[in-house]
Amino acid sequence: MERVGAARDLVLGYVRALKAIDEAMRAAIPSLERLADVLGLARSRRIGPSGHIGTYSYTIHGAGCRFISGNGTEVDVDFEADGSEVFDLWRLRWYGLSLPDPLDVTDEDLRSAARSLQPLLDEVRPGWFSVAS
Repeated sequence: MERVGAARDLVLGYVRALKAIDEAMRAAIPSLERLADVLGLARSRRIGPSGHIGTYSYTIHGAGCRFISGNGTEVDVDFEADGSEVFDLWRLRWYGLSLPDPLDVTDEDLRSAARSLQPLLDEVRPGWFSVAS
């Protein structure tokens, strides 16, 4: 039970970090309506494919973006066609490993933890989650 509790704390930490990134990006780029809009800004060359915005560095990739905070914590997120933010177990695990006090949890524990957080999270497809709106 302790392992699932640690995994649950990790998932909640990821969600809080994603929210903090969203707030920081909107403060730094007032025209940003949602975090997914960074993809359009990069594709239209209004921002580079990687760089710094506010207190975060970022790297655009395929359908998403990896954000790195000043302390090295990494939050990688993909965006659906509707702009919603989605993440999988790999992204949650990578987040945990990048924490100042790294936390290594199994995919099984992460899956159980994320599923236990419904209705906060929606499982949009097996192993992929989104913060419920």
